[in-house]
Amino acid sequence: MLQRLRRAARLFAAGLRHPLTLLVFYFGMLWAFEWTFRAWEIPDFRGPGLWVSFVFCIPAALLLWILSTSLPRRANRVIAWVLVLGIAVLFGSQMVYHRIFYTYYTVYSAVNGGQVLEFINEILFTMRRNWVQLFTLLIPLILWIPLQTVLCFDRRPPVRQGLGLVMVGCLHVLCRLMLPIFGTQDFSPWDLYYQTVSIDYSMEQLGVVNTMRIDLWRLVTGFEPEYEVEAPPPIPEALAPDEMPDKPKEDDTTTEPESDREKYGVNALDLDFEALAAAESDETIANIHRYFGSLEPSSKNEKTGLFAGCNLIWITAEGFSQYAIDKELTPTLYKLANEGFRFTNWYTPLWGVSTSDGEYVALTGLYPKSGVWSLYQSSDNAMPFTAGNQLRSLGYSCRAYHNHTYTYYSRDKSHPNLGYDYKGVGNGLEITEQWPESDLEMIDVTTDEYVRDEPFHTYYMTVSGHLLYDFMSNSIADKNQEFVEDLPYSEGPRAYLACSIELDRALELLLERLEQAGVLDNTVIVLSADHYPYGLSLEELSELAGHDVDPDFELYRNACIIYKKGMESETIDEPCSSIDLLPTVSNLMGWDFDSRLLMGRDIFSDAKPLVILSNRSFITDKARYNTKTGELEPTTDELLPEGYEEYYSALVSNKMAYSTLILDKDYYATLGLEQ
Repeated sequence: MLQRLRRAARLFAAGLRHPLTLLVFYFGMLWAFEWTFRAWEIPDFRGPGLWVSFVFCIPAALLLWILSTSLPRRANRVIAWVLVLGIAVLFGSQMVYHRIFYTYYTVYSAVNGGQVLEFINEILFTMRRNWVQLFTLLIPLILWIPLQTVLCFDRRPPVRQGLGLVMVGCLHVLCRLMLPIFGTQDFSPWDLYYQTVSIDYSMEQLGVVNTMRIDLWRLVTGFEPEYEVEAPPPIPEALAPDEMPDKPKEDDTTTEPESDREKYGVNALDLDFEALAAAESDETIANIHRYFGSLEPSSKNEKTGLFAGCNLIWITAEGFSQYAIDKELTPTLYKLANEGFRFTNWYTPLWGVSTSDGEYVALTGLYPKSGVWSLYQSSDNAMPFTAGNQLRSLGYSCRAYHNHTYTYYSRDKSHPNLGYDYKGVGNGLEITEQWPESDLEMIDVTTDEYVRDEPFHTYYMTVSGHLLYDFMSNSIADKNQEFVEDLPYSEGPRAYLACSIELDRALELLLERLEQAGVLDNTVIVLSADHYPYGLSLEELSELAGHDVDPDFELYRNACIIYKKGMESETIDEPCSSIDLLPTVSNLMGWDFDSRLLMGRDIFSDAKPLVILSNRSFITDKARYNTKTGELEPTTDELLPEGYEEYYSALVSNKMAYSTLILDKDYYATLGLEQ
């Protein structure tokens, strides 16, 4: 019996030393990583991505095998260690990143994101909290440690390696040919492989290794999707003209909004797009000219210039949410939200780069480009429509502040280009070193710099509302813990509200300083979120909401503040979002801008509501469309005309595409609109 066991052990060891065993291990390792990652991170575990990632593991495993059997044995073993550790780190880091930021990092972010180490405490906390998930994910790495001592790393002949590379190529082509089996619609595996850039959907539909390989290739080659820029989307004949936002001029049979147009005019610059297109040698630019020239600008209205000549304080509040507004707990936020314009149907979508993209959308009126830091990418572009550049040209003093590292997301490059004299921690903003830093302190040390320098415009990017939401690692939550101790919530929601108290006290101090300086009556305050507080789980957000929060639409519902002391309060019920903030403020301030060249709309104009989420789901005043389910759900009793979903889906695609083209082509400079 003992001899049989010894013989079996020898045979097993001999089998492990067979050259093909290493190939089998690589395939099993990749598939185990992909399978476990999907089990923990991807809601639709059994979707097409499960099988797509499986088949793509075959050529990937073969390539790893070739790479670790091409040199002498010792060198091959080192290469194998590097490959296995690198892949394990890739999967583990993506899991941790996703559980902190609710998105995945791209190669671009990894190359430019060394500053993420500033959040090392949050990273370590997330790793400890999710140690079970990480342990199961890294089981292949644990198995590798003993197996690598017996696996065969012998050098294979060059001819066989060459044939192996040919086989890798053939298998890869076969995998690509399989993609249309799952359809070619938007966000299908085929679409994400060849056209659409979306890191979150790609992880779901193509797998982690495949997604990162494609992302690296796109970054290296400068890949850009092919945009349909020849014409606006077709208008279904069944749709009434007053239901068509951004409708081409030739179909403009509108009668209802004519009163405003005749009385006030339109928000448009003197741009002859037809002549620009005729004179343009670059066909892509010419097509962009034609597209924008085909759109009807929105009307001016009775709100145009309502705040003309006023000072402006604009705040992007980290992780701000409507759940932070409470009459007793945050009375200043409550006052501003209820005594200004009251938005009951406001949305703050979550974009790929979270805070940075949230800023970009609100400050520029453009959608971010997937896979890059759009705000940073705009640093060398003409950005004539931003509040800073608009007001600087009118003689305002324009300053911006951020109470965290001034270089984070390269704001030291983007914000001066937006028109600001910029200060953050490290280049002139002196506040207590802690995490997160205090919004109250930032207001305290900065107001004297501008309150007596009228007319002024000041922009704040806050940080006190940043995750993690607990009372141990978050200094602001700990500072205000006593005020939330008796609230009927778990620790996460209470810690979040404690952070919101700091923002509320900062606003209270801001109003006091403006009042003391005698300028409050002539100052407009605008506040919106960069994103919802994704540091709270859906269950924790549901605690604050008092009901189960819908993850597809309600999750992104938020609040926005536009307030001026003594103004007449007004409620806005129609759907709107952060993309609408710049055109709305531009109209209220009476600036010269072209509504066709911003992707949002002035909410007081005749342009129809359209809220676009990052996955291209959308909300109108009559319906909402979910790209995950492909369902169009009416939100009123009106019968939706034929072609409604197709029209708006095309419009959504165009808005996303032209936002990217404006960024990539520095289109405003092409128009001669230098700031």
